[in-house]
Amino acid sequence: MPLGTSGVPVTRLSLGTAALGNLYAPVSEEQARGAVDAAWDAGIRYFDTAPHYGLGLSERRLGAALRDRPRAAYTLSTKVGRLLVPGGPGGRDAAGGFAVPADRRRVWDFSADGVRRSLAESLERLGLDRVDVVYLHDPDDHTRQALREGYPALERLRAEGAVGAIGVGMNQPGTPARFLRETDIDAVLLAGRYTLLDDGGARELLPQAAARGRAVVIGGVFNSGLLADPRPGAAFDYRPAPDAVLARALRLKEVTARHGVPLRAAALRFPLAHPAVACVLAGGRSAAEVRDARAMLDTPVPAALWEDLRAEGLLAWHLPTPEGAPGPDCP
Repeated sequence: MPLGTSGVPVTRLSLGTAALGNLYAPVSEEQARGAVDAAWDAGIRYFDTAPHYGLGLSERRLGAALRDRPRAAYTLSTKVGRLLVPGGPGGRDAAGGFAVPADRRRVWDFSADGVRRSLAESLERLGLDRVDVVYLHDPDDHTRQALREGYPALERLRAEGAVGAIGVGMNQPGTPARFLRETDIDAVLLAGRYTLLDDGGARELLPQAAARGRAVVIGGVFNSGLLADPRPGAAFDYRPAPDAVLARALRLKEVTARHGVPLRAAALRFPLAHPAVACVLAGGRSAAEVRDARAMLDTPVPAALWEDLRAEGLLAWHLPTPEGAPGPDCP
């Protein structure tokens, strides 16, 4: 299906590649390549990356894995806003949360020159001559510069035909909603804010996107892992889950289990019911994890499950839910 009105195609299940940058723990070259190959075999044709992910490691690995694939056969997005410069603090990249040497450092830059430089450096790491989608990445504390300088630079790149679609990617819905009001972005990548644990994106962002014909890509459907495997010590939004949030996740799991459905399946399917949502990004550190995501998307979720979640106060009554099995546009 197209990403909003841009015409750039995405698959309903897509691959987020932060894990290929050694998020939290090392991933071998063989594992990384296996994850991308498994995604391709599963019909996934939209891949998302960023310089931030492993200080460029994710981009390098993804580019290498896709280099021999027909370029017209897939959609690739990356992000701008953080330049990677020499002179890191050394040791491990503790600040970014990636198990890579901190031999470079991230510098915030949403200027027009910074946007073009970031994209050029991403293309070099990817080993490709173009990307299809570029997102302004986490401009929370840099919104003024991102709106006044970064966005116009992306708009020019789109007008020049250098990219097919532009947008903003964030972990909160307020600033992306402002971009929808004040700019002509094609898409929002919203991480962790339209899930079974956090539906904050439904208050303003998603209705606004639907009204304007813009697309929303949902990342973080498992909220850093809690919805994949709710247990003590599991992460929620990159930190240990608070007790109340863990308790809610365990209640969600109890309801889905009564219907014979893994919580992972419900978590993946839920966002796709909203008319503004174009696709979900599932991360995968291995071929097995990617194949599992595909299997979860294919798992039928009965209407009675959603009704029970509503009845137990675990899902707002006004939110749309999927009907039946995935359609043919869920490759």
